[in-house]
Amino acid sequence: MTELESSAHSFALPGTAGDEIRKHRLSEYTEEGAVVLVFYPFDFSPVCTDVLCRFRDAEYLTFTENVDVVGISLDSCYAHKEFIDRYDIPFPLLSDSTGRVTEQFGLNYDEWEHHVGVPKRALVTIDESNEIRYKWHTEDAYESPNYDELHETVLSLEEEYC
Repeated sequence: MTELESSAHSFALPGTAGDEIRKHRLSEYTEEGAVVLVFYPFDFSPVCTDVLCRFRDAEYLTFTENVDVVGISLDSCYAHKEFIDRYDIPFPLLSDSTGRVTEQFGLNYDEWEHHVGVPKRALVTIDESNEIRYKWHTEDAYESPNYDELHETVLSLEEEYC
């Protein structure tokens, strides 16, 4: 399991920002800034839709030049494309169909609602040196994250990059 202030394992997953499907590498997002990884169980589930739309609407992320947001679930890139189109999600959604990356971060359920290896609801912020700067997760997939804590982390990272 990856702990706070440890180095994140590099990874590459297929994903989409709504147009083409391509391989996304963690290093793309950490080369010149930080990334907030949003792990979530499924596209189109009520709480996941609410959480991802809150990220879509978060002004502190929209105006933060050096911090990207990337969603990760087990869903296929085709489901991600439909979800992005329907809810106007402005950031990439990646498909961890094998659960390998979710497991590297220690964020997978053994079983949730009869699905094996589903990501827990979690946020992981990784800086440009691949250090984990913030990590939040819950065993209750219906619980929403603490957006104030994340906002403080993003502000501190933005100060470092300015």
